[in-house]
Amino acid sequence: MSSVTYKNVAKKFGDLTIIKNLNIEVEDKEFLVLVGPSGCGKTTALRLLAGLEEITDGEIIIGDRIVNDVAPKDRDIAMVFQSYALYPHLSVYDNLAFGLKLRKTPKAEIIRRVIEAATILGITDLLERKPRQLSGGQRQRVAVGRAIVREPKVFLFDEPLSNLDAKLRVQMRAEICKLHQRLQTTFIYVTHDQTEAMTMASRIAVINKGNLMQLGTPQNLYDHPNNLFVAGFIGSPAMNFFPAKLTKSGEKVIVDTDEFKVQIPDAHAASYKGMDGRSIIFGIRPENIHDPEFAPPNIHGEKVSAKVDVTELMGNETLLYLVSGNNIFVGRVDPRSNLRVGYQTQFIFDMDKIHIFDAETEEAIR
Repeated sequence: MSSVTYKNVAKKFGDLTIIKNLNIEVEDKEFLVLVGPSGCGKTTALRLLAGLEEITDGEIIIGDRIVNDVAPKDRDIAMVFQSYALYPHLSVYDNLAFGLKLRKTPKAEIIRRVIEAATILGITDLLERKPRQLSGGQRQRVAVGRAIVREPKVFLFDEPLSNLDAKLRVQMRAEICKLHQRLQTTFIYVTHDQTEAMTMASRIAVINKGNLMQLGTPQNLYDHPNNLFVAGFIGSPAMNFFPAKLTKSGEKVIVDTDEFKVQIPDAHAASYKGMDGRSIIFGIRPENIHDPEFAPPNIHGEKVSAKVDVTELMGNETLLYLVSGNNIFVGRVDPRSNLRVGYQTQFIFDMDKIHIFDAETEEAIR
């Protein structure tokens, strides 16, 4: 079993609390991604698991063993860092074999593991080269290979793709996912890039200021964010937010932002009845704001007048930066749209895809 459990884990540096009562259960063979902004505590959480930092409070359990006082080398984990950390004077083969030699692994076993790892990663033709003779992507593969040869219970990745260019990051994301499927062991991966998190994870843990904000599948976090932070962090471009109030018009529930009013569909309105006058944050994702000419059929659409301020033509889509009174927001529209800077029109909000948050607590109102 290579499950991992954070149980009431806390970490302080002096009076500064970095991790606050973290509780996460990582299932055997799962690919869990810890995501959040820089400085939120996600890398510290990984380093606590690796034994590179000492826990202030709580327990970390790998399998059925509490590892708080277990030395890093005895935790049966392998870590891939943001920096490749390769020995420049050693060949790729010797970099891969170095840790095994320290553990006095038999030579035949070292050869087997190194060749197997190199084959998995497609670097068998690089074994005689030195790190300076490798590209960034090749160096990253060697760093991953050094972890694979250890055959650990748990792989830890600390922002391993941040030094690569955009095209290579996409390629390496796919390769790491294929590696997880092939090795069938537990991966815990840290990143601040929510696109990496959404495309790679079986589950995502969103962390902010040392607190676990939400844990769930990528689709669940996208469709049902628990709070304003998760809603704004998951999704690119980010969700649009509007300060507003809920009001009633007969039996209808209205979102009033001062600049515009939209009606919540009757099928969803029951959740918000009895909240007349309540201050809220109204959220809608850019992909749910449509050019009226290309709005999907059979949606509960509400019209909002706005002016096009900036356009970004992406080929497969067009991003429109829109202005309605004091509100600035983004629409992701059909690439066939002819709307250009300066155009004023009524955009269609898909009201079946809206999100409502309490203005004071910032928690989602279901």
